[in-house]
Formats: sequence, structure tokens, C-alpha cells
Amino acid sequence: MKIVAVHTLISIGSYARSQQWRRMRDEIHKAVRSCEWPPGSGSFTIYPESGKRRGEGNGVRPIRDRFVAHLKSLGWEIEGPAKNALGEGLGDFDAVIAGPEGPIVVEWETGNISSSHRSMNKLTMLLTDGVIAAGTLVVPSRALYVYLTDRIGNIRELEPYFRLWQSVPCRKGVLEIVVIEHEAASENVPKIPKGTDGRALD
Repeated sequence: MKIVAVHTLISIGSYARSQQWRRMRDEIHKAVRSCEWPPGSGSFTIYPESGKRRGEGNGVRPIRDRFVAHLKSLGWEIEGPAKNALGEGLGDFDAVIAGPEGPIVVEWETGNISSSHRSMNKLTMLLTDGVIAAGTLVVPSRALYVYLTDRIGNIRELEPYFRLWQSVPCRKGVLEIVVIEHEAASENVPKIPKGTDGRALD
């Protein structure tokens, strides 16, 4: 899997410039690049079928599972919980690790575009409340999106809201979106299996 863009929406304070954050960021990016299809191929090749119709296109969760498995091997907690400043639970994140100025959390989008907005709002709120030190959302590029489950969260539909997240009052921390894409497309590879994830089929 390749990273085609990294959008840094918030980067404020000493932690954002620290060596520790650069190391955690590098771990996240390496975990993305570790994702391959078919398994064991050493690269990521997508089956080029549109996901517009039910039962067509490629699933998402098997990709995400490889990503979190890589982070788990580095000591990240998988499906770790997060709470806001009032102690109210905000659900689990795909991966969480402790940092010197608070947890670093990562979400890999497997739901629809509404799910992406909820993830970004949650990350932004935790950052502005000082609960986390850094938050990252991983989403597909437009080129990859067309081959995945229809309406899955993607960068094109998030870009119009960048100014909103950039404008929130925040004293310190990092908020980033990592955009991922396949390295090749071929009908000679199997489709990525789909499964159910809440109401969305992935």
C-alpha cells in the first residue's frame, strides 16, 4: 500500500515538533505500507471492480486488520478506549499508544462517509480537550475508493471540511489525515472479501 498524501490539519506545540511524535508518525506510515494484497505478494494490487452494486467491489476490513496487526506488534493497544474531558466514553479507536503528553490514537476508516466525519469530530474534540496528544485518520484516495464498498469514507468528501477542523481552538497537539492508494490494479488477483460492519457492508 502506498501513501499518496498526508494532510496536517493541526500541528501546535512542542510535541508536534518532538522526536517522539516523528517516531510514532513513522510507525503509523510503516504500518500502512505493510498492507499487501494478495497476502504475501509484497505489494498491494486491487481487483478493478466498482463497488457501486451490492456484492461487487472489494472489502476493507482485511486491509485494516493487517494495519492494526503491524501496530500491535510494536506495542500499540488495539481497540483501545478514549474519553473526553468529562470522562465520558467515546468508544474505542483502532490503535492507541501512550505518549509523554498523552495518548496517540489512530482510526482506519472502514465505514461510510458519516463514520469518517464522526471519527474526525471525535479526534478533534479529544485533541482540543487535551485528552490525546495526536490523532490520525487513514482514508482511501478517490482512485482507490471506486473499487471499494460504495459510499465508504474517502478523502474527496472530507476535503471541503478541512477549514472547519483547522479552525477549532487548540493549544497543542497534532491532527492528520493519511491518504492511501493501491500500487496496481489487475483482474488476476482475487477480490478482497467483504463482511458486515454495523449497517455498512465492507
